[in-house]
Amino acid sequence: MKCLKKKITDVFLRYAIMLLLSVSGLWIFYAIFTPLTIYPTYFLLDLFFGATLSGNIILVKNMFPIEIVEACVAGSAYYLLLILNLSTPNIVLKKRLKIVLESFLALLIINLLRIFFLSIMYVSGSTLFDVTHKIFWYFANILFILCIWFFMVKSFKLKEIPFYSDLKFFFNLQKKANKSKHTKKNK
Repeated sequence: MKCLKKKITDVFLRYAIMLLLSVSGLWIFYAIFTPLTIYPTYFLLDLFFGATLSGNIILVKNMFPIEIVEACVAGSAYYLLLILNLSTPNIVLKKRLKIVLESFLALLIINLLRIFFLSIMYVSGSTLFDVTHKIFWYFANILFILCIWFFMVKSFKLKEIPFYSDLKFFFNLQKKANKSKHTKKNK
């Protein structure tokens, strides 16, 4: 019974964290990842082309402004990775934190490379910039998140399925409760 209460508490705690973060407007993700996105991007562009930084705008070669907006930072993508992590049961806290940190780092690196690659296209005047930007915006970002998550599942040998495993746990719990009630009625 103690183990059951612990498991139920774990589920509610994980989902409460997800809910609290969503209600907050995801500001925490943007507060953390905006500078982690802007400064390395600026550093790379300055290293290769010469750039200046003013707030969230990087001016490349004194003529190409690149504005890093919230969509570029992808705060909701970090939140989605956290949702996948928190909605997966039976992960000890230390392992859960390691998965979160590694998945966030992977997404940050991919995102920095994406912004840098698109910036190079923009600065060089590539006619494919708009279509490439749209492909990244509509399709590639989702693919990146899924690849990162599946990589984490494989690397950390996760056996549970986000959301489904928790629903299955409660369904089985309800099934046992109904069976117990039915057994007591027949006695």
